[in-house]
Amino acid sequence: MSAKHAMHLDGLAALAERYDVFLLDQFGVLHDGRQPYPGAVEALSALKRAGKTVALISNSGKRAEPNERRLLKLGFEAGSWDHFVSSGEVAWRIFTDMAREGALRPGTRCLLISRDGDRSAIEGLPLVLTERGDDAELVLIAASEGDRYDLDHYRGLLGPAAARQVPCCCTNPDRIMLTAVGQRFGAGEIADLYERLGGSVTRIGKPYPAIYEAALALARNPDRGDVICVGDSVEHDIAGGQAAGVATALVLSGILADSGDLAGLLDEFNAHPDYMLDAFRWR
Repeated sequence: MSAKHAMHLDGLAALAERYDVFLLDQFGVLHDGRQPYPGAVEALSALKRAGKTVALISNSGKRAEPNERRLLKLGFEAGSWDHFVSSGEVAWRIFTDMAREGALRPGTRCLLISRDGDRSAIEGLPLVLTERGDDAELVLIAASEGDRYDLDHYRGLLGPAAARQVPCCCTNPDRIMLTAVGQRFGAGEIADLYERLGGSVTRIGKPYPAIYEAALALARNPDRGDVICVGDSVEHDIAGGQAAGVATALVLSGILADSGDLAGLLDEFNAHPDYMLDAFRWR
């Protein structure tokens, strides 16, 4: 099938006939952060009843467990997914390995950019939090509060660290996020700002390899031809899935709900899905 001529499907049932392992995005596919999309709860449960391996992969700076709690609170059925791999979980495990190997010094001062005061991204790590960019030894961008602050707020916070070339890790590369007041800039945009201020950033999450490697390892390294990645972001889900060597399906909800030039977006990132779905539903 030509990637430039995606097959438009009514629902997941057709994909379940072809693929055994599903790598699913959450925000913009399963839910909008406040409630599930119509039919999403039922579709996710139907995938499991069909005997599929389901791994949720999310650009969330939080670890896997709080993400799973949120899904249950939103009404998704316990047991309707096998694995949850968040970018925050992947990053936490990388930092844990670094600490064990002596590459992360105990007491390292970390400037954490998170949301609602959440500290799950660094729990159990040998880091000391600082709120100042001028004495930070590590910057960790895990989330955005772009619905509360503008970029100038982050510019003032991060400028001193970037000027000193403090290493920065972004565990949520999404540049756009869904909020109760509409789309706002995400953690990925804050990471871009850090680079514009003169700093360097290591990004963990979609479309970068580590999160796919982690998810596929949990799925017992299946044949890539049996795997499909489903998401609503061309830049992250489709480009990342293609780079991982798996099929992709673009859900035309979430951040694409108001997209006026989808063809231009696909060409911009040279990312062309194999399938398109209007929404994450079974049929």
